Amino acid sequence: MTERPNPAPQLPAATGPTTESALTVDYAVDGYWLREWHGPATVRVSPHGIRAIADAAIPTAVRLPGVLLPGFRDAHVHLGLTEPRALVAGGLAAVDDLGGHPERLREWAIDDAVPALNHAGAFITAPHAYPANRAWAATLAVTEVETGEQAMAAVAQQLAAGATFVKVALNAEDGPVIDDETLCALVEYAHSRGAEVVVHVQGPGQAQRAFSAGADRLAHTPWTEKLSDALIAEMAQPNSRFLAGRHSWISTLDIHGYGQRGRDFETASDNLRRFHAAGGTVRYGTDMGNGDLPPGLNQRELTALQDAGVRYDALLRALCLPGFGSTVSYLPTVPTADADLASWLMTATVVTARELLHPDFAVSATRAHAAWRSDSAVPTATTPIPTTWRIDL
Repeated sequence: MTERPNPAPQLPAATGPTTESALTVDYAVDGYWLREWHGPATVRVSPHGIRAIADAAIPTAVRLPGVLLPGFRDAHVHLGLTEPRALVAGGLAAVDDLGGHPERLREWAIDDAVPALNHAGAFITAPHAYPANRAWAATLAVTEVETGEQAMAAVAQQLAAGATFVKVALNAEDGPVIDDETLCALVEYAHSRGAEVVVHVQGPGQAQRAFSAGADRLAHTPWTEKLSDALIAEMAQPNSRFLAGRHSWISTLDIHGYGQRGRDFETASDNLRRFHAAGGTVRYGTDMGNGDLPPGLNQRELTALQDAGVRYDALLRALCLPGFGSTVSYLPTVPTADADLASWLMTATVVTARELLHPDFAVSATRAHAAWRSDSAVPTATTPIPTTWRIDL
C-alpha cells in the first residue's frame, strides 16, 4: 500500500464564534488553480466560502505561503467497505459512493467527519447477477431488475433515498446482465429525473452497450477488452444523449495489480490513453474498498494517470472539484518545474473555510512551509507556477 509521503502537519481548527466582519480574511498566496494556474494571488475567506479576488498579492492581505487547489474528489469509492472518517485525513475533500446501503449513506452524508458525499445508493443489476453473488455485497445493497418497469422503480427508490445518480452493473463475465430494452428504459427514466447513470462494464461488448444506451459514466476504465479507435473517438465527443453533455470514464487503474500492474492494467491504460488523447473526460477514482488501496489519495493512481498521458492541468481537472466552495486543498510549497506532480499532490491537506478563519492558521502554515523547505526531499518554493505545468499534454 502506498502511504502519503511526509503528510502535512496538523493545522489549527477554528474555534469560537466571532462577528461577521471578523470572519473575513484575505490571504496572499503563492498561487492557486481553477481550471488554470494563477499566482501570486489573493483569496478571500468568509463564512460563505473561499474565492479568489485578485491575481496579485494585496498589501493588506495576510501572507499564506503555498498553493490552494479545489478539494480533491475520488469519483469511485465504497464507504461500506472502508473507514469513511479516515478519508479527510487521507487528503480527500469529496467522494462519490458507487454502491452502498442507502441508510448508511444517508448517515455519512450528514457526518462532518466524512468527505462531502454524493452517492448512487444500491447497485442495480440483473437477477442473480454481479454483485449480488459476491460475499462483500452483503454489507452494501443490491437491487435486482429484469424489466423496464422494475428498472424505473429501482431508480425512483434510490433517488427517494437520497441518491444523486444511479449505478448499474453489466458484468457479462460473472452471470447475466440486464437486456438492452431494460437498460435504455433505466437510463431514459434516470435522465428524466435529472440523475446521471454510472455503469460497471465488464466483458466483451458491455462498454458499447452502456454507451449506446446513453450512460453518462463508466465506473471503471474498460479493461477486459481493447476498445476500437472508432468507438473511443465516438465516446470522447460531446453528445446531447448524456445528461452532462459528455460521456466520461472513471480511472480506477490501480485496482489492476495494486502497484504490480499486469495485463489488465496495460489494457485499461491503453484504452484510457486513447480516450484522453481523443478529448474524452477522465475522472480520478480508485474503487476504494476494493483490495489493497490506501484510505485517501492514492499516489499509484495519480502516477498511472500520468503514465497514460493525463498530466498537468488534465490531471487536476480529473482530480479536483469544480471550484473552491467551503473546502480547499492546501499545499505548503510551490513545486519546481521538474517536480513530479503526483508526489507534490500527496502533500495536500484538506482545509475548510472555518479552519482558514482561525487567527492562528497563517502562523501554523508558515511554520509548516519552513519545515517543508528544510526537507531536501520536498521541492523548494518558486514563484510563479512553472510554465511547463501550464501545458496540457
